[in-house]
Amino acid sequence: MTAKTTTEAATLSVNGQTLDLPVILGTEREKALDITKLRDATGCITIDPGFGNTGACTSAITFLNGERGVLRYRGIPIEQLAESATFTETAYLLIYGNLPSQREMEQFSARLTERAALPEGMERHFELFPKTAHPMAVLSAMVTILSNYYPALLNPYPTREEMDEAILTILAKVPTLAAYGYRRSQGLPIVAPRRDLSYTANYLHMIFGSPGADKTPDATIVQAMRQIFILHADHEQNCSTSTVRLVGSSRANAFSSVASGISALWGPLHGGANQAVIEMLEAIQRDGGDYKKYVALAKDKTSTFRLMGFGHRVYKNFDPRSRIIKSACDQVLATLGVRDPLLDIAKHLEEAALKDDYFIARKLYPNVDFYSGIILRAIGIPTNGFTVTFALGRLPGWLAHWKEMLESPGMRIGRPRQVYVGPTERKYVALSQRG
Repeated sequence: MTAKTTTEAATLSVNGQTLDLPVILGTEREKALDITKLRDATGCITIDPGFGNTGACTSAITFLNGERGVLRYRGIPIEQLAESATFTETAYLLIYGNLPSQREMEQFSARLTERAALPEGMERHFELFPKTAHPMAVLSAMVTILSNYYPALLNPYPTREEMDEAILTILAKVPTLAAYGYRRSQGLPIVAPRRDLSYTANYLHMIFGSPGADKTPDATIVQAMRQIFILHADHEQNCSTSTVRLVGSSRANAFSSVASGISALWGPLHGGANQAVIEMLEAIQRDGGDYKKYVALAKDKTSTFRLMGFGHRVYKNFDPRSRIIKSACDQVLATLGVRDPLLDIAKHLEEAALKDDYFIARKLYPNVDFYSGIILRAIGIPTNGFTVTFALGRLPGWLAHWKEMLESPGMRIGRPRQVYVGPTERKYVALSQRG
């Protein structure tokens, strides 16, 4: 499915040069101006810091409308997937374009289960990291190291079979890498993956289980983690996904492309947002726990304080994921009976934001990062491990975009332009003559 060129066109005039810019129409009536001939015809480029108005590709994977609060994977509303789908089923949908049949689902799940264990000897790499290593640094490095065990999957022009095998290998083994990294950082023995558990339950088992134990993780926690994974599985051309596509456009393999996505996700303005929520709550607690003071600071234009986890850059109305994850958050807290001063502060902030006219008028509602951070803290995930959980959920989206890009006709290496603002030509001055 490709974008259509309409009969409409915009006309651009630059220094007497006129260029017709075709109007491209997406399946959801989104419009874009095709500027592929702009530089050749006029000598000009566009400037768009942050690429907020620039489409680098067409994609059939995810539709997002921030004004209407709509998020769909391959046309299916996120609400329906979060309610009824498994994470493995959602991954298949994103990567291959359709919901799997019963047979396809069984085969896909079995192939993931068969590949969950790490290659022999790979565990030793974890011992080389310092104990203070950040989990995201470890995960990114280990995904790159993993590629060394699969040289046949590094073909820059992969066959469909090689592409599928790389996708399965990464999707199956990265949760194991993440869990092993966590266990090592805590000085705990490794817990091997089990063949009888779902993808999500297996991850929780490898983190919190005991070697050789057959206890199944709590169903409410598995359900909450399933929803966290599904809600984070893809989000259109965000920073990390765009990074995966840009790196992959050089014909880099899936392992290095995903490792680059993990590094991009690490930042507090992206995947680290739910970690920033907890750090904000900790700061409020250290200051005496007076949440009303910080609500007032958030409304004070002269203050630099920001309420983390409220509002969203893309969603101008509400984040559809937040309504789903709020319910999961309430269920987890009720099931675990957690008493935590930070969570009490979080609930007070939530109540204030949902009732205060200032926040309501500006649509600064608690977002998915706010609630997912509370859930992850409640179930025992260390704060610096939150973004790792986000990365696991985002794996199917990254892999779907990597695959879609390689299969796109006329794929080109990403190469943004710039407008140079440095010094004009000047002469080199010898060191002895520089004052």
